[in-house]
Amino acid sequence: MTPSPRPVTSVEDVYHTVEGAGLPVRRAFPTTRRMQHDPFLLLDHFGPVSWAPGEASGVPDHPHRGFETVTYILEGAMEHRDSAGGGAVLRPGDVQWMTAGAGIVHAEMPEADFKRRGGVLHGFQLWVNLPATHKMAPPRYQDIAADRIPAATSADGRVTARVIAGEALGARARIDTHTPIGYVHFTLRPGASIDHPVAPEQNTFVYVFKGEIRAGADAVTVGTTRLALFGGGTAVRLAVPETASGPAELILLSGTPIGEPVARYGPFVMNTHQEIRQAVADYQAGRMGRIRHGSTAQ
Repeated sequence: MTPSPRPVTSVEDVYHTVEGAGLPVRRAFPTTRRMQHDPFLLLDHFGPVSWAPGEASGVPDHPHRGFETVTYILEGAMEHRDSAGGGAVLRPGDVQWMTAGAGIVHAEMPEADFKRRGGVLHGFQLWVNLPATHKMAPPRYQDIAADRIPAATSADGRVTARVIAGEALGARARIDTHTPIGYVHFTLRPGASIDHPVAPEQNTFVYVFKGEIRAGADAVTVGTTRLALFGGGTAVRLAVPETASGPAELILLSGTPIGEPVARYGPFVMNTHQEIRQAVADYQAGRMGRIRHGSTAQ
């Protein structure tokens, strides 16, 4: 069947903000214009920021309930710790898919040696909603090292895909998701073109973080740090002109909508306001646990 390229329905700017102890981020959503792209709740692009020795910052202890956080590191090293006793260091190319479920307290801070030496920190954090049936599931982690993330290259060598979730160019992700989701890091070299298949029921968008692309059936220009939303169809068409000065890099996200009510308050995402009040009460009472700091994650 011939793919039906989706049209670009909107190209949007990001919102600049600061998270935690001073980590600068570009927030693609939520913004005052758009709160979510069901099933996705938030997309933050942090960095690239160059830290002097001893200056790097992150996001200290904070709770989550009712959704999943996905952290993808491009440069630098971040240390994760949580109230369940978990800990890990994420290095370039690594992914952590954390299901907060019933509730967890965690911290995302620069790894000790990286903070001491300084350097560039760069990456993404995505929030993915959970359906009501999974919002109170036990917390769990899927940590995927860079060398275990499936990758593929097009026959002409001009398109490369790192497949964090879903499938691209014949490569299938190792991540297990609660709802059908695609999360692909594409690199498109000058002259590249691809029609990436996407299920017609899925919400789909791309975020460009390097270079410039032509997107959709009408080849709409999408520049660096801009978000392009797509309408209906069975494929996302992406291209980079032969005359481009260098490659483009982007994140493509697609997901089947959950279609349930969303109640959100800071780090809690549930279906009702009563569930939000209960989440706040549980956190304040210590029922989500506390982080034990001191040792070093590996």
